[in-house]
Amino acid sequence: MNDPVLPVGKLPAVLLRRMLAPFQRESAELLLPPSVGEDAGVIGIGDGALVVATDPITLTGRDIGGHAVLINANDVAVLGARPRWFLAVFLLPVGTTESDVSGMFESMREALDTLDILLVGGHTEVTSAVVQPVITGQMLGFREDGTFVRTGGVRASDVVLQIGSAPVEGAAVLANEMGDVMRDVAPNVLAAAKAAIRDPGISVVAPALRAATLGATAMHDPTEGGLSAGLHEMAEASGLALQVHRSAALWYAPGIALCDAVGADPWGMLASGTLLAAFPETGVGDVRRALEADGHVVAIIARAEAGAGVTFDDGAPMLRYEQDELSRILLA
Repeated sequence: MNDPVLPVGKLPAVLLRRMLAPFQRESAELLLPPSVGEDAGVIGIGDGALVVATDPITLTGRDIGGHAVLINANDVAVLGARPRWFLAVFLLPVGTTESDVSGMFESMREALDTLDILLVGGHTEVTSAVVQPVITGQMLGFREDGTFVRTGGVRASDVVLQIGSAPVEGAAVLANEMGDVMRDVAPNVLAAAKAAIRDPGISVVAPALRAATLGATAMHDPTEGGLSAGLHEMAEASGLALQVHRSAALWYAPGIALCDAVGADPWGMLASGTLLAAFPETGVGDVRRALEADGHVVAIIARAEAGAGVTFDDGAPMLRYEQDELSRILLA
């Protein structure tokens, strides 16, 4: 019997959808069950909605305390809830020192303080099961009115905004993990990319919460698989097709330079720092101006229509990256 070996990265969407199918049951408490493309789950508590998300940091061992906070905060914020409480599991390799741990906790504390989030628990362990530090975060937020935004809320004739450039996170990890061997990349570009987790930053909490107040019908935090996977996940979760304006995409220049240096497609590169948000086309100009007034860079990257799949505006299908380009490069 053929038993395919899985590639590194997220489980393929087809497989994950099959694995999750038995969990799609009716429940008065579970307002948003685990689904492919959805960034978090939602539990009804009284008249409110508890938004919960979990994500690990596995592709890098650098600055992972703050990194874990930011990516989990993003997953809660894109449902329109302010992230408020955090738990962290630290799995540390043999040989980890006290100063190593101190640095991770300080990085985590700084990110939590910046976003006004409380650490409420977790677990720490030194184990031979890992060869580099792995932090898995769990983030919680609460909407007292019980409402929330989902990935699968795009409607036909909606437009999808890209808020923030890509690939910021991919650039940061590439620079920190491979910067020493990138002889053809200018030192100032490498320096900018190494600091990209904080500047321009990978948090989308502020634009996500603002977009929710402006009437976003759907939001998504594209991570592994980049803009490509994020757009495909929005389309599939919503049961619609997306037509993508290739020339409208917002790119982070150091990220493009590093992708060129390693032969990676930026469309498939780890993209935390970018927010995808859908709005009705009528009035989207006002939405865009409001976001830009807050200091965000914004572009209309796609339009929704009846059908299925994701294509560029020249009719070419958009490749879906099941494996992030960063994983492919780091494991080559």
